[in-house]
Amino acid sequence: MSPALEELAAGALDWLGKNLDLFDPFSPEARSATHGRAKAALELALLCHCAARPGDAPDALGGARNLVRALWQDPAFPALFEDVPGHSATYGLVFAALAPDGIDDTQTRAAVARLAPDFLSPDGKSPYRRIEIRYYADKAGVRHGIEPYAALLPDSPLAAYRAAGPEDPPVPDGAPLTTPKAYALTHTAFYLGDFGRSPRLPDGFDPAGARGLVDLLLRHCVRHERWDLAAELVLTQSVLGGEPLDTPAGAAAVECLVRAQRPDGALPGRSAALAASPAAPAGEFFRKAYHTTLVTALMALIVPARERS
Repeated sequence: MSPALEELAAGALDWLGKNLDLFDPFSPEARSATHGRAKAALELALLCHCAARPGDAPDALGGARNLVRALWQDPAFPALFEDVPGHSATYGLVFAALAPDGIDDTQTRAAVARLAPDFLSPDGKSPYRRIEIRYYADKAGVRHGIEPYAALLPDSPLAAYRAAGPEDPPVPDGAPLTTPKAYALTHTAFYLGDFGRSPRLPDGFDPAGARGLVDLLLRHCVRHERWDLAAELVLTQSVLGGEPLDTPAGAAAVECLVRAQRPDGALPGRSAALAASPAAPAGEFFRKAYHTTLVTALMALIVPARERS
């Protein structure tokens, strides 16, 4: 692991480990953090899942893994998904997909049983949404009607998006893509490449065009100190078969994240413009910092592991 990635991973994992009470939706401390009560725990489970490589799981995630195992067997946890209108089915599917090995699966089986057939069908859904559902359904072992990835790729964000040109409506700050499109692009890459766990992308996909767009986006993120998206794009570079630290944009993004990381290991927000004040109460700081810190940890662990594979 490069010194920069090692520094990012160690600091971020340390901060996450010291703030597990704020990830636990049932702890008194979490009540002061006005994030979705289940969302942060689901994201923590994703980090644990993606970092769990045979013989190479970080010891610093031990506490997080224990919390996830406890929550996934608690019947009160899936009930929180109903507090998020429009997302309860997605949360239930993600919950089933990220279940730790060896737990009592009563709650995950119940979550799968609650999924409506139309949720697992392609009808009325964008290619991106279908890719997302297929990814988690396959991981959960849930039957679905979503097409193979090869059929979805031509209209997916990875293939369809391009940098805005003079004939397009202006994008804020001169970004190559709008923010929602940029996140759709990174997440599509994550699903197709299993967050870097898969050694290859689906057949029929040429990542060359997407790599160029990712490079443009990374340069924009460094200029505007958009830390969360920068971390996702560095991981996207790796998923698309690149070596981020060997590219000027990828190396600059990692350096940007190192500069932004606080001494306690946190990345204080999605961007410099949205960063939490150092004097913010613990719950408010967590709400702004946890996602970017978690994504940075994920990137800093997965990129070198992928390059070794």
